[in-house]
Amino acid sequence: MNRDSNNNQDLRRDRNILTVIYTALCLIVFFVYIFKLFSMQIIEGSKYKVQSKTISSRITSIPAQRGEIYDRNNDNAMVVNSDSFAVEITPGEIPREDFDTVISRLATILQIPKQDIDEHVPPEIRKTYNPVTVKTNVSFSVISNIAENLTDLPGVSWVSRPIRNYIETGSFSHILGYVGKITQDEMNLMYNKGGYSKRSIVGKTGIEKQYDGFLQGKDGYEERTVDVKGRMLSETPTIVPPQSGKKLVLTIDSRTQILAEKALGNRIGSIVVLKPSTGEILAMVSYPYFDSNLFNSENAAEEYTKLAKSEHNPLLNRAVNAAYAPASTFKIVMATAILAEKAFPEYERVECKGEIEYGGRTFHCWILKPGHGRLDLKHAVGHSCDIYFWQVGRDNLGIDKIVDYAKIFGYGQSTQIDLPSHSKGFVSSPLWKERKYHERWLDGDTMNVSIGQGYTTATPLQVADVMAMICNEGKIYKPHLLKEIRDPVTDEVIQEVHPEVLFENSIDPAVYKKVKESLRFVATDGSAKYAMQNPTVKIACKTGTAEVAGYTDSWHNWLLAYAPYDAPVEEQIVVCTMVEAANSWEWWATYAANIVIQGYYANQTFDEAIDALHFRWLVKPTRLTE
Repeated sequence: MNRDSNNNQDLRRDRNILTVIYTALCLIVFFVYIFKLFSMQIIEGSKYKVQSKTISSRITSIPAQRGEIYDRNNDNAMVVNSDSFAVEITPGEIPREDFDTVISRLATILQIPKQDIDEHVPPEIRKTYNPVTVKTNVSFSVISNIAENLTDLPGVSWVSRPIRNYIETGSFSHILGYVGKITQDEMNLMYNKGGYSKRSIVGKTGIEKQYDGFLQGKDGYEERTVDVKGRMLSETPTIVPPQSGKKLVLTIDSRTQILAEKALGNRIGSIVVLKPSTGEILAMVSYPYFDSNLFNSENAAEEYTKLAKSEHNPLLNRAVNAAYAPASTFKIVMATAILAEKAFPEYERVECKGEIEYGGRTFHCWILKPGHGRLDLKHAVGHSCDIYFWQVGRDNLGIDKIVDYAKIFGYGQSTQIDLPSHSKGFVSSPLWKERKYHERWLDGDTMNVSIGQGYTTATPLQVADVMAMICNEGKIYKPHLLKEIRDPVTDEVIQEVHPEVLFENSIDPAVYKKVKESLRFVATDGSAKYAMQNPTVKIACKTGTAEVAGYTDSWHNWLLAYAPYDAPVEEQIVVCTMVEAANSWEWWATYAANIVIQGYYANQTFDEAIDALHFRWLVKPTRLTE
């Protein structure tokens, strides 16, 4: 018993000793840790504070390549990136006594005034080691010259900065757009999207702006340890490589675009070519145009001002941003409405004597006395008789139905094309006139609307969509310029654009078939009989001539067509040509549309197409009317 008690006492004693030792060790570690913290923060704090101020990381951005843009076949690059250089100066590396000499030598090589460099490197920063960019868009030959004289140019260096190279210019410019330095307003707008900085280059117009988020790559960076003056303390930097922007493949067919561009020539106006079964834009030409490469130059602001002040506004994409009176192309809408509503018997005739008296005014048909004679609907469309549509629109159809059908065909509504801006056009109505002018709607207003005149306006793309509705017998697909997005490295398709219905109606397909027959009659026996003869395909079309205030001997000239007339819609294209009244009058829109159709289906160039159509005698140099 005593022996057991002694053993227990020994165990308790051993435990107490171990506890004391363990506690002592913990206290020693704790006090050592506290002392170290005290030493670092209080005793040596000033030393670390100085060190933190004298050693830091310098991060240099490595700009990413912007995504390239190709045409629909993915084999013709329209926009790529070209190597360009920016010249930099590290002021602290230039001996103070040689500063002006070095700057003068560099200015001579760069062919810029010395004052320009002095403005970039004012006296207060001449002791720093932070690089300062003094000139961008420098050619390789100039860089070679700097390299050859580098011993006389201490502190001078260069970095590669790719610039946008627009291989396709001319009529491609309104589609592709151009890029420029980000503004503060753009920075505020895009800040939350991420990836943008004050040095970012962004799209300003066209596809460059619409899909900037895809085209923007992700900048890389180079990180080095430097002292307080910016001098490098580490030889091996940490480098994160940049990621290129996505590659865009457009719906544009370069061959068709060039064909349409040459068909329009130097005439103020536009041409739209689209596939009605998908909404894909094959060509979109607007004249006058500009060269997107102008905005890569040092005097980009001056070039923009010059273009903006130009009388004929080459910055305007007339295909989507200019709205005109649709003129007699609107009779397609009228014919559809008359048949669908059974507003007037299809085969009943209206007599055209070349003019009609109404409301104390004389309305003249485009064919003056003796007029077109007696016409039914098909012949009224074929010969574009104003008298027929004036009477039937006013007395049988009525303005409310006309407005309804105009909206069914997309008038006054967005086409939702993938461009940063586009006009909706306008559809006038009695309520609008009353609110706008405080005037009552008159039958004369209905007569004007019935032939596509008056207040109603539409863009060439909207007019093209009217014919797409006819081809599809009740559907308009959203027009689009983007076909697919691809990986810039593997070229794999990341995203593909599929047809999307924009407008749809339940009008009897039999109505559309009858309208098609009338449009075919326009080309075979009607107002476009001579200009639209084609040896390759059958064409259906509608002419249009719009009166324009201020012009007494010129009119806006339209031609809206589709071909082949007898082919499935998947094989058809729609062509809309519009030539403004500012040009010398020559009824060219009709010929231009036929040239595009011939060249497209016969796989011919502009010259081959005009020879096949025997239009060589019509082609002559044109110039803008000043």
